[in-house]
Amino acid sequence: MDIADENLLAGWATGKQPRRRVRTEKYRQHGLRFAFYGRTSTEDYQDRASSEYWQRDVAENVITGHGVIVSEFFDSGYSRRLPWADRPAAAALLDAVADPDRGFDAIVVGEFERAFYGNQLQQLMQVFDRCGVQLGLPETDGPLDLNDVTHQALMLLLGAQSRREVLRSRHRVTAAMRAQVCEQGRYLGGRPPYGYRLVDVGPHPNRAHAQWGRRLRRLDPDPATAQHVRWMFAQRLAGRSVAGIARELNERGVPCPSHVDPERNSHRSGEVWTLRTVAAILANPRYTGRQVEPAGA
Repeated sequence: MDIADENLLAGWATGKQPRRRVRTEKYRQHGLRFAFYGRTSTEDYQDRASSEYWQRDVAENVITGHGVIVSEFFDSGYSRRLPWADRPAAAALLDAVADPDRGFDAIVVGEFERAFYGNQLQQLMQVFDRCGVQLGLPETDGPLDLNDVTHQALMLLLGAQSRREVLRSRHRVTAAMRAQVCEQGRYLGGRPPYGYRLVDVGPHPNRAHAQWGRRLRRLDPDPATAQHVRWMFAQRLAGRSVAGIARELNERGVPCPSHVDPERNSHRSGEVWTLRTVAAILANPRYTGRQVEPAGA
């Protein structure tokens, strides 16, 4: 980095437009060269284009008057909890930061929580500082200054807040799913267990989902296989061994799960009952009334 670049970075840090020599290289007439980093958590439930747009728009507002974005690194479908080294675009940005001929002077993001989690930023700033790369945040309205105690406190607060939001989201989702199963008898996905079938129970309670044609389903005893599950539990309660149960099922020619539903069990090619299959059914809480209402058990 030459003296002109250092003056530009200093000017950005102080919020002043520095005087600079006229350069003919690309982007020099615009000031600093920025690399933009953004992220979305999912690919199926978030519109990457709109998310990328608003994040970049915020980032451009942060650097207005100080430079332009010349490169972009965007991760789609990666959790903020993942370290940068485990996110493809972030890892590529780290590699670029370490390259003396990286082609940019500083990094800018559109939102702290889109880029960092917990104490990630504290660790990354050591790398950025060592390589002479500044980081711009909308939360600081410019470059992050680790020598500023206010910025230090803000960084700790934002890191704790991002961790808290992940924990809150996890708790809300888990609690909601538990209520849907226990109180509403709703089926939340996955292969129906052997002995059950999926039945339609009406439109989705969420109005938007209902308009999209989504419907609720629940588990109901399968007339063809439920009797075999009841027999297995009765035999086990009577003291019979798992091996004995599996052996008699095979002797009677009772179809095993992969034979009854080959499409949902494509990863299994067995045609007979095994100890593991019987043991898994006997240990599955869905057969005990804990996850499926008693009337449907």
